[in-house]
Amino acid sequence: MLPAISGSTVDGNDWLDPQWRAGAEAWVTERLAALSTPVTGPIEQTRVRPWSVSLRVPTAAGAYWFKANTFGCRYEAGLASALGWWAPDAVLVPVAVEPDRGWLLTADAGPILRETSPSLDDWASLLASYAQLQQALAVRADEMVALGVPDQRPRLLPGLLAGLLDDPAVRADLGTDRLAAITAVVPAYETWCAELAGDGLGASLQHDDLHDGNVFVNGRFFDWGDASVAHPFGTLLVTLSSAGYTFGLDPGAPELLRLRDAYLSAWPGDPVALRHSATLACRVTRVSRALSWRRSLDRSALPLDDDVRTAPADWLGELTEPDVI
Repeated sequence: MLPAISGSTVDGNDWLDPQWRAGAEAWVTERLAALSTPVTGPIEQTRVRPWSVSLRVPTAAGAYWFKANTFGCRYEAGLASALGWWAPDAVLVPVAVEPDRGWLLTADAGPILRETSPSLDDWASLLASYAQLQQALAVRADEMVALGVPDQRPRLLPGLLAGLLDDPAVRADLGTDRLAAITAVVPAYETWCAELAGDGLGASLQHDDLHDGNVFVNGRFFDWGDASVAHPFGTLLVTLSSAGYTFGLDPGAPELLRLRDAYLSAWPGDPVALRHSATLACRVTRVSRALSWRRSLDRSALPLDDDVRTAPADWLGELTEPDVI
């Protein structure tokens, strides 16, 4: 059973509002004082985006990090807290959270993997470790949904796609030609989802933005603002795309297929069937990416650039593109 966590309902955030900043700093200061780790200097804003902001907090025990999410991604705080109880050796465990505001506070965990110029072997280890975490969390799928983590299991995705295609803003950003092309793919999409739902692999925590920037050198995963409860293999979509960008590899390159297989080797079953499910999962997860972008931009804290604003439509547009694996 998880401990009770107090919070208050606040629907809006503005990272540049001095009043919001003062409230966030007061919360951080109070929480660290309760932990006998008082703040020792100015709190510095280190990363600000329309959907989240990070603050570095100096203490005598080292730096702490505060993160706030906007409305659509605030479930990360409650999820991070739960993961700290369920899998404390595999994740960054927060020292304080306020789920209703989407606030969390963590101790510094050292360098992230990206800062070490990781090799492809390091990426393979990342994927194998994450597969093990997903298997351990599969029994928690319904609990995660109860915490507010979006339910994007394959059987629900066709309906979620329909909702996206009914969104006037998404339709406008798609334009006539892309909208028609995606609409033509809908029957096939329903078939892919049905097949994936019947492959016998239970839903788990799908990070949806897993790469070398979201895992520490010590192997702990973090940054759950895009996560959903979904087919676990969907995590490969972003991870392989990110690895391809990092190493200058085209989709389907042998090196990326080796990464796929390193991940799949942690799962029981026929390798051919697992690879087929991985291909299907990467196809349908393009809709998950569109959904995560739409959530992150909901009630954004800062103005949106055009390339960010159109991200949900752009990810839907990927449905007509070739498979990544």
